[in-house]
Amino acid sequence: MTFSICVREDYETEAGDQHRRFGVAVTTRLPGVGTLCPFVSEHGAVATQSLVNVDLGERGIAYLDDGLAVDDALEALLTADDGSPQRQLHGVDSETTFAFSGDECVEWYGHREGDHYTVAGNMLTGEGVLEATDDAYAANAVHDTVDPSTGPKAVTEDTDTDPLAKRLIDALAAGDLEGGDKREELSVQSAAVVVETTESHVVEPPYNDLRIDATETPIADLRETYELATRGYRDTLAQYEGAYEADSLAESADR
Repeated sequence: MTFSICVREDYETEAGDQHRRFGVAVTTRLPGVGTLCPFVSEHGAVATQSLVNVDLGERGIAYLDDGLAVDDALEALLTADDGSPQRQLHGVDSETTFAFSGDECVEWYGHREGDHYTVAGNMLTGEGVLEATDDAYAANAVHDTVDPSTGPKAVTEDTDTDPLAKRLIDALAAGDLEGGDKREELSVQSAAVVVETTESHVVEPPYNDLRIDATETPIADLRETYELATRGYRDTLAQYEGAYEADSLAESADR
């Protein structure tokens, strides 16, 4: 009932600090997917879908936070899950990826794994949905190929590069344009994007955690919400950044 993408990006700030971020974006022809599918922390990203089992996502991300590798964590959860043939579960951690599609998922279903991202979907119009999602993200990914001898190599993020949340929304849009979820009889849909990073901000960007829970145009609405959240973030920084830095509203009282 869904298609989604999980990603990891290593990058370097203009100050020369190296950081890592994880993100999930998802859309489906049912309400409230943001409460069910995407799970993200500073240690990884997990998406649970098809006949969804939220426990797989919650426990999966908790295992990653405890230091387990994504393949070990998610395989262990699936082994203990009697409903695993009807599940899709995929994700990334700091080093690798994992993707699973049970053989009782509804056609068309499948998954793809890149060097630092995974894409999966079910009840789709065809494989082209995942291909388009994959291609759209990969074309704009901020990440170097991992060298097995040295591990991830951080890349300097260009100031013109769009934030990960926007690029994930763009990837969903590409998949949707290719056909997306095939159940056209279901008009009420939803979408979500969540990003976590090891980089700290004086004010955390609100566009990194957005949900559209019920609409007939989920990706367009998610994009509009992202744009409004970005504008609001800029306005917040202009008005209150000094107050947050000083932990005192007096710093913004005269603005």
